Formats: sequence, structure tokens, C-alpha cells
Amino acid sequence: MKASPLPPAFADGVFAAGCPSRTVLDHVTSKWGVLILVALSEGEQRWSDLRRRAEGISEKMLAQTLKTLERDGLVSRNAQPVIPPRVDYSLTERGYELSALLVPLVAWAFDNADEIINGTGKAK
Repeated sequence: MKASPLPPAFADGVFAAGCPSRTVLDHVTSKWGVLILVALSEGEQRWSDLRRRAEGISEKMLAQTLKTLERDGLVSRNAQPVIPPRVDYSLTERGYELSALLVPLVAWAFDNADEIINGTGKAK
């Protein structure tokens, strides 16, 4: 299978150190960023649900990741005025657009992980 060429519009830009897309890529493709975005692609979830889904994430890292994704306009935070406090997280329209691209990537990683990690994967 031959790789698709990069569109000329960003062939030079995305690789430049100062390109804003590199910051966005850093936020989106971080280990926890990908997992949170894919988890939220299934619908609105509470903090505790996300913490359970992304096994191994610390409270600090979950808070930081959610704040970053919210600031980037990918995740929406809905605080409910109830006792005990309840906060729900969901994807924005842009977040759903992005998750539609990430889900196939995560599925590919899941399908190929054993062969790659165990060194049994053969180049095709």
C-alpha cells in the first residue's frame, strides 16, 4: 500500500517548529488525550466513569487532560448545581469530528498490538 502524499498546503507548515498544529497534535495524541476522546465518543460521562475507563490515569493527569481538551474546544464540561456536586463531560461538535478519526486509529492499535509488541508482526 502506498502512502498518500501530504496536501501541498501543509507540506511545509506542519513540520515547522512554530506551527500551531504541532501544539494541537501534542494535546490530541497524548496517551491520555486519545483515551479520553475515544471514551467520550460513546457519549457524556462523569469524572469517575472516565477515571475508571482510563485505567492508570491519576486524578491530576485526568484533570489536566480534561482542562486542556476543554480549552481546545474539544470537550464540554457541564457542572450540575446539586449536592453532591456532579460534573459531566462530553465532546463538542469538533470533538466528535476528531474522535471519528481517532477511533479507527485506536482500533488499528488494538488489532495489531500483540504482533507488534511480541515482535511477530511481519512487514506487509
